[in-house]
Amino acid sequence: MTDEDSLATPEVLPGDDEATLRPKRLAEFIGQHRVREQLELVLQGAVRRGVPPDHVLLSGPPGLGKTSLAMIIAAELDASLRITSGPALERAGDLAAMLSNLVEGDVLFIDEIHRIARPAEEMLYLAMEDFRVDVVVGKGPGATSIPLEIAPFTLVGATTRSGTLTGPLRDRFGFTAHMEFYSAEELDRVVRRSATILGVELRPDGAAEIAGRSRGTPRIANRLLRRVRDFAEVRADGVVTRDVARAALQVYDVDELGLDRLDRAVLDALVRSFGGGPVGVSTLAVAVGEEASTVEEVCEPYLVRAGMLARTPRGRVATAAAWSHLGLLPPPTAPGPVPPTLFDSDMNGDTAHAAD
Repeated sequence: MTDEDSLATPEVLPGDDEATLRPKRLAEFIGQHRVREQLELVLQGAVRRGVPPDHVLLSGPPGLGKTSLAMIIAAELDASLRITSGPALERAGDLAAMLSNLVEGDVLFIDEIHRIARPAEEMLYLAMEDFRVDVVVGKGPGATSIPLEIAPFTLVGATTRSGTLTGPLRDRFGFTAHMEFYSAEELDRVVRRSATILGVELRPDGAAEIAGRSRGTPRIANRLLRRVRDFAEVRADGVVTRDVARAALQVYDVDELGLDRLDRAVLDALVRSFGGGPVGVSTLAVAVGEEASTVEEVCEPYLVRAGMLARTPRGRVATAAAWSHLGLLPPPTAPGPVPPTLFDSDMNGDTAHAAD
């Protein structure tokens, strides 16, 4: 996919430059009220006791602020932050080298922790529980295990698939938080804050328009704000109003519900080529010229949440809302409530006149 086609993806894209817009403290973090309150208690309690806080697991869809919260945890503890990712820890030795360099009180952030290699994961169990790792020296019958003490630290793990974490790893986190999608009001605040940092002249109606198309995800909201800013500076007077935001997002193929070109292509293929389904995700991906993983991981979660696509044992099915969004009359078999039609309105009007 090109950058334009991917504008509504929650994954990080080149040019996002998220560091500029990341909140630095819990007080600056917008949304996730329950998570912030719980995390504040965990951190403040640990600071008062003078010990590292329990290990923290942050789960939820991409783009909601897990990495930002990890950085905030280190900042609130006035500690150094070491960052790595699950796929980067292919061997236990990789993890041992990183753990041995930690200083007491450090925060180790492992993104995509569900993808950590099994040998490294098993080493992590002992490190999280006893602040110790066993390094194996030699091979075969002559191999010996040397215990290596490591400094007490706090592990912050982030995952988009908490269900794939093994039980032993999940149980070693003292605090687990699940990040929820943002409301339109919260995204409105996110967009306003980002506009202030970026120096964008943003009107309230323009902020509301961008927030409403951001799929409940701050990362997408910030990305749309940048694209709307470009449009406003090049084709308008630099001020982001509702009309400017609508015109800009029309250029970038992001509609009023936040669906982009690929989302609509999936719905269009499902409805027009397969009669609304059911159809397998692999067949659907071939129809739109994309990888099955892209359709399943990028498009489907939002389409399901928006009530336009249903997953059934036989395959994917378009709901009545999907047919209506494409300007088509949904068949009686389409799942979900059928939106009112013009015929229904006329009948209601005739009935009302007859009653009069």
